[in-house]
Amino acid sequence: MASKWKVLSPVIDGLLVSGRTDWRTMARFILMDDDRFDATEEEVDVLRTYISRRAKKVGSSVVDETMHRGNLDPDVWESSIAWVKDKKTGVSALVKKKKKDGIDPKVVFQDMMKEVAELAVPVKAFKRELGGDPHCFVLDIADLHIGKLGVDGTYDVDTAVGRGIEGVAKLLNLSAPYQIDQIVFVIGNDILHTDNLTKGTSAGTPQDTDGHWYDAFKAARILYAHILQTLKEIAPVHVVHCPSNHDYMSGFMLAETLQGYFHKDENISFDIGMEHRKYYQYGNSMLAFSHGDGAKLDQVPYLAAHEAPQMWAGTEYRYGYLHHVHHYKKINFLSGEDFIGMTVDYVRSPSGTDRWHDNKGYKGAKIAMEGFLHSFDGGRVSKLTNNFTI
Repeated sequence: MASKWKVLSPVIDGLLVSGRTDWRTMARFILMDDDRFDATEEEVDVLRTYISRRAKKVGSSVVDETMHRGNLDPDVWESSIAWVKDKKTGVSALVKKKKKDGIDPKVVFQDMMKEVAELAVPVKAFKRELGGDPHCFVLDIADLHIGKLGVDGTYDVDTAVGRGIEGVAKLLNLSAPYQIDQIVFVIGNDILHTDNLTKGTSAGTPQDTDGHWYDAFKAARILYAHILQTLKEIAPVHVVHCPSNHDYMSGFMLAETLQGYFHKDENISFDIGMEHRKYYQYGNSMLAFSHGDGAKLDQVPYLAAHEAPQMWAGTEYRYGYLHHVHHYKKINFLSGEDFIGMTVDYVRSPSGTDRWHDNKGYKGAKIAMEGFLHSFDGGRVSKLTNNFTI
């Protein structure tokens, strides 16, 4: 039995640490040198099996000791990637830095796969009765920052999702008097607060966060899916993704996931490429969308005319919707002496204030969500705002 060999463990471990791997020879010489045991071939075979099992345990413990002597925290590092050699133990350990959020991807995505199975089913375009005065409703949830931790503790994942649901519901109520035959749903724009395992933005800027990155991703995914299910019952939906600085990668993956859910639904279309500026034409209006952290403000109309010249030429009314600054601002650009070439709006954000913005004094802007109504022939006719009471 293995227990009878425990008294030999110090000798066996010493040989294993020295690098010996000839377990049968080790067993024979150990038994020959110890009067307590018979050096029969049967005993040699039994001890060899014990040594082989002991080798796995000792090998692991020696690596642990080597890592300890090299000041490598086992909660931060695991085997492979960097060689660490210790002269006393005689062992070289290959280590790598552990991920801070160790989670099985299957756990993260199992709910997603279930939802995909339920939502990614063929859906024909709904038959809709259209009135004589159609409108396009632009729903723009700007800079929700799911995963942000507010400086006063009143903004977290649940608060962000709650404002998303509340804001959409109230804006839809405000838009009810209008005949809506098209919805543009703007996604992205820092829907997520961080974009990596170190709780930072896409560029690595540290952030105050609530919970883990995968919890924020799941919350955003569920929120978007819920909103789309609601919107498509009202009118056909065109989804426009604006890449943004807080979640450049994860925001794109979220958009791709959303398209995967609804790619068989004829009531929903997607424009989710990585172009920084997107354009959409509704009747006599050109609609431009961008996060707002790229081109300078005064270049927006000129870029629109250059990047979408046919749409520019084919419309009388042109509007740009920017985000990123978390407060409302409107600029009218003159492309001619007597007429407005494009009106650009910075859209308000429903997000709370984090520590950095509070320290810098960037606070006091109205916390709100906005939507915009465009007549098919006459351009924008209304801006709808839902202010949140803090």
